[in-house]
Amino acid sequence: MIETRRLRTLRAVADHRTVTAAAAALHLTPSAVSQQLVALEHEVGHRLLERDGRGVRLTSVGRILLGHANEVLAQLERAEADIAAYTTGTAGEVQVASFATAIGLVVAPAVGALRGKEPGIKVRVLDAEGDQSLTMVLDGAVDAAVAVEYRGAPAEDDRRLSRIPLYSEPFDVVLPGDHPLAKAGAAVTAWAGGTVTTGTERLVTEGDTGAAVTGSEVAVADLAGETWIGPYPGNPCHDVIALACEHAGFTPAFAHSSDDFSAVVALAAAGAGVAMVPRLALRETDLSGVVVRPVAGPERRVFAAVRRGAERHPLLIPLLDALQDAATTLRQTAPSP
Repeated sequence: MIETRRLRTLRAVADHRTVTAAAAALHLTPSAVSQQLVALEHEVGHRLLERDGRGVRLTSVGRILLGHANEVLAQLERAEADIAAYTTGTAGEVQVASFATAIGLVVAPAVGALRGKEPGIKVRVLDAEGDQSLTMVLDGAVDAAVAVEYRGAPAEDDRRLSRIPLYSEPFDVVLPGDHPLAKAGAAVTAWAGGTVTTGTERLVTEGDTGAAVTGSEVAVADLAGETWIGPYPGNPCHDVIALACEHAGFTPAFAHSSDDFSAVVALAAAGAGVAMVPRLALRETDLSGVVVRPVAGPERRVFAAVRRGAERHPLLIPLLDALQDAATTLRQTAPSP
């Protein structure tokens, strides 16, 4: 008989690639994780792990067992959800991990809506980048994540997760005011916030901290050879930007790094370089001294994710519905070129 807790341990090791990291995620000691893996290998009669540099990887049998483990753990999530629906109804706490922009755009509105519709549900929100939040869901540290599609993210058909699309947004290029590309074009098209004035090179916002958003798109290839400002490696947006540049035939030279987009824009205003920023991240940002132009291609696709089977949990159904409602409102109110 294979014990479920050992299957969870196997999945954690597969996700984190080292026994030490898996132990930290499971709140166990490395020796306890090693003992569970040894016991699991005895249960199945095969080696499940092999050395891979400083970490470990699954053997062929390990990969087969992991596929079954994902199915078993998803079914257990469904069972827990059905029992919770029968016994507790909609009262309790759920934890959501989300990156900062999405907290303001969809998570906070969803929390506000739930306070009125489902006062028995208490939502705890944790600020975490998309690559961190999905791991937190899989490890059981949180119940749901609002994350970003990026290279290396679990695929849409990943059998460990259930994903709900929320919204997507294009990237804009943020240029110093005296940059040659800032002079091209004349018509302001759109910006996700403030008031758009057409036919001028000025975008007027409520705080008069706007910038020009010229009508024609910038090709990513036009930014080759520039000095770049952007998020740190590991941030999903860094990955989206790097991949867009790779498709355009070059590798961006990041001279300045910050995960705070207001800091990225401030550096661009100081003439330190160019940046690509998700449009909705500019919504509350001081754009004085920069010119913002739409850029062809890259998008930030945002989705909610829970462990497969948990989407039926009575505490998560209202949360996911509220997130989708907030995303619908966002899509209807955010202008686009």
